[in-house]
Amino acid sequence: MAFPAEVLAEEEEVVLHLRPHWRTALRPGLLVLLAVVVCAVAWVMLPGTEGGRIAFLVVAAIMLYQGIRYGAAPLVIWRCTHYVLTGERILLQDGVIARERRDLPLNRVNDHVVTQSVLDRVFGTGTLKVDSIGEQAVVLNAVPRAQQVQTLLYELIEQDRLLHPDEDEEEAEPEVPVQRRGLFKRQN
Repeated sequence: MAFPAEVLAEEEEVVLHLRPHWRTALRPGLLVLLAVVVCAVAWVMLPGTEGGRIAFLVVAAIMLYQGIRYGAAPLVIWRCTHYVLTGERILLQDGVIARERRDLPLNRVNDHVVTQSVLDRVFGTGTLKVDSIGEQAVVLNAVPRAQQVQTLLYELIEQDRLLHPDEDEEEAEPEVPVQRRGLFKRQN
């Protein structure tokens, strides 16, 4: 699924559009292949009698369930997950039938952390957690080139702060000088 352009504001441009790393789809793809191989072996190895056909149907039904549940469904979810960085916000969109989209404006980003396991470091992936002002957080799992994405995110945040310096600082009320007239005078 391509990321819909109508989600973006008029002047907003996509800086980076990612999906989770391809290794996320590797295990489900292998499970679909394994289910097909098991069905083919069962077809060849089981006898052509009535009992053999029933056994094949049982094996095929189990492999069909396993192939859909643990193979095809995760592949479709992987395909429908989008991580988008624009000049103004971070968008995380996922879901196949019911879709969920989270928007996090760059001017609200408080912190961003990349976590990488040993295997993540080998593949250059990582988990990017972006915290914002308030209780919001966005977690992007299996981000390809995680270190570079974090650096780009930092640059986008700084660029946004330079373009919109007024929005970062809340308007402070002018200080009223405190007059201490007669507060501590002794009364005789």
